[in-house]
Amino acid sequence: MNDTLKTISERFSCRNFTDRVPENKYLEAIAQAAIQAPSGMNRQYWHVIVVKNRDLISEMDKEGIGILSHMKDISAYERIMKRGGKLFYNAPCMILIAIKEADPKGGELIDCGILAQNISLAATSLGIANLHCGFVRLAFAGDRANEFKAKLKFPDGYECGMAVLLGYTENAVLPHVPNQNKITYIE
Repeated sequence: MNDTLKTISERFSCRNFTDRVPENKYLEAIAQAAIQAPSGMNRQYWHVIVVKNRDLISEMDKEGIGILSHMKDISAYERIMKRGGKLFYNAPCMILIAIKEADPKGGELIDCGILAQNISLAATSLGIANLHCGFVRLAFAGDRANEFKAKLKFPDGYECGMAVLLGYTENAVLPHVPNQNKITYIE
């Protein structure tokens, strides 16, 4: 198995981060891997924001939890509370992906996913635990959205796409077992 396939097979979703922040040289390498992602017609309707400010991450976490707790379906809130009550699982760092609506609409979401996967795989290859986090969008769903955009220096016209949480794991877990029934071969 080559190094790329090995990295893909070893990646897992970390939900038990330590306080240790990844070194700047690794964060820079991960950010570079992010912006090497392909995008529709190379329009790059995304912007990468590396966040190490723990107070800001905590503020966003609290805002998101508050919004999640008031949703009609509270099953996601209950699940997060059973896992420690933190949307971002105490991750000391995140890479937030801001996106701008593409034309045709929706292409930016595909590009955001590709970019997030580059981040995740680059992090894994460097020994940095990670988790794709769509819940970050909750922090931008309430009254503090513009405040957070300003603090994070969002470019004009950009919205929150998703984040990848980064750090080191308290204890590694095995990656999920791939469901082979999800593959169909047509000859």
